[in-house]
Amino acid sequence: MKRWLSKAEVVLGNHSDRLNAINIFPVADGDTGTNLYLTVRAAASALGSGTDPAETGNDVGAVLSRAGQAAMEKARGNSGTLFAVFLCAAAEPLAGKTRLSAPLLAAALNRAQIRAWSALSEPVSGTMLSVLEAAAHAAQAADAAQNGDDSNHALGLALDAAVEAALQAVVRTEGELAPLQAAHVVDAGGVGMLLVLDCLRSAVLGEELQEELLDGLHGYHLQDPHIHEHMPADDGVEVMCTIDLSPLDAAVLRQRLDEMGDSVIMSQVGGASGSDDDDSPMEASYRWRVHVHVPDPEPAVALIRSLGEPTDIAVSQLAVPRDASAGHDD
Repeated sequence: MKRWLSKAEVVLGNHSDRLNAINIFPVADGDTGTNLYLTVRAAASALGSGTDPAETGNDVGAVLSRAGQAAMEKARGNSGTLFAVFLCAAAEPLAGKTRLSAPLLAAALNRAQIRAWSALSEPVSGTMLSVLEAAAHAAQAADAAQNGDDSNHALGLALDAAVEAALQAVVRTEGELAPLQAAHVVDAGGVGMLLVLDCLRSAVLGEELQEELLDGLHGYHLQDPHIHEHMPADDGVEVMCTIDLSPLDAAVLRQRLDEMGDSVIMSQVGGASGSDDDDSPMEASYRWRVHVHVPDPEPAVALIRSLGEPTDIAVSQLAVPRDASAGHDD
């Protein structure tokens, strides 16, 4: 698992410019590659040399949970937040397990795709959600075909199937979203998830990454953001924070953010805390990672502060720089 996330950090760093170049959905802000890279880097760093092995031992779920919590706290953008959700959810079926198997891979990917779809207020097909869903279904089918065999051979077949299904789902994204079809590109977040899954396959099986995987993907050869030049500027900002809320307050916040903006993602970070009344689960406090696109940050931040004490508040412009030569001199 540590090798997987370290490999994913390097690969996403190497591919971030190209992912940024084709990033036009949900907004053409050209930062999907950067957001995924920085979020994966946070996950990998949490498992770095300073990690105390006594805290996680050989527990695969504990290792991924630690990485997922770190990713969630530092998640950037839609894609980074969904990757963090993916890690945290995938860790749950792996809790207490000392090795990965085909049945566990299928369970982890299925839990992750369900959680990722539910984290968004308005999930959309033709995105990294579809890619993760396709990978999960393929892993389940491969596991079923092997009758739950937990051998390394069966795991290899399940990983191969998951990556191949993810690739086909990436190809389909272009036809599933009108903005992608008009620009003749595949979804940037979907490609990022494909890379992450291929890194998992490579790390688990001890094989090289499949460099030919990205051959022929529409738009992916571009390393210059000229694709954004003639698109209307995206007004507004992205607001992100972490906050402790009861389930009731979290539901209120999600509803009001939905009314205020779009691309709302709310995902729980860790378990319940701060409740002295076991008979009142709605009073328990949970930590949430919040993400939203709004025209003006002030009302959104005021709303969030009215419900709790947010930390790690980040506000960034959605508009992509229109100078195509900036930062792309070579």
